[in-house]
Amino acid sequence: MAGLRFFKFRESSVGGKPDEPKPFLEHLEDLRWTLMKMAVTLFMGMGVSFGFRGELVRIAQRPLHQIDPQLVTRLQVLGVTDPLMIAFELAFYAGIVLTFPFLLYFVAQFVLPALTQREKKIVLPSIAVGFGLFLTGVLFCYFCVLPQTLGFFFGFAKSLEWTPTWTVRDYFSFVTQITLSFGLAFELPVVVLLLVHFGVLSFEFLNRTRAFAIVLILCLAVIIAPTPDVITFLSLGLPMCLLYEACIWLGWLVERKRKQAAALTMQA
Repeated sequence: MAGLRFFKFRESSVGGKPDEPKPFLEHLEDLRWTLMKMAVTLFMGMGVSFGFRGELVRIAQRPLHQIDPQLVTRLQVLGVTDPLMIAFELAFYAGIVLTFPFLLYFVAQFVLPALTQREKKIVLPSIAVGFGLFLTGVLFCYFCVLPQTLGFFFGFAKSLEWTPTWTVRDYFSFVTQITLSFGLAFELPVVVLLLVHFGVLSFEFLNRTRAFAIVLILCLAVIIAPTPDVITFLSLGLPMCLLYEACIWLGWLVERKRKQAAALTMQA
């Protein structure tokens, strides 16, 4: 039933003809083609990224090198196939970053297939802003959060008189998960503003439910943060709360502009 309601929203919320609904199987066919386009695009991005696997490894190891250059040489490879599998994983995550705007565009094509001309003008700028925010989250994590988090765990291990000896798989898994988590978290403003623009959310609702939203955002930060430490949690949760606060006032501007446009249309 939830799938049927979603497909109904897909037709009616974007200017489709409610009296001529598309068959359910056609929706599934559209979904299949969307997933295929996303998979092919991601595979191509992964292939390009794999050609630069050496540079990707050096970029991912740079925050560790800043803490202690010898830590890089101490990374242990425990499995015979680990170097190849980790290179593929790095290429996969780099492919996501590289093809992210195209993936967003394919999702928008599926969810909003019958856009009006006015709405089409909003989608591409939204994708551009979304990609910019995604890169901002990734770079913020890489330059600000990741070195501090690694330094915290390194110092904590040293305070217990232990020698930090991390495996290659654990290190690269941690780095990729935390950077992508921040990138996705920074997409919050685009999602909220699009929902406000299409009338699903309103400034009044966002303002009234601010306290509940902050609690939910902090719970989400706990879920998507790759580690349970306080530094990572606060580094992810606080920017998300600030972004949500910005969304509330941007939503007010969007509603105000929309009401002014509607008033001008009525006068004409």
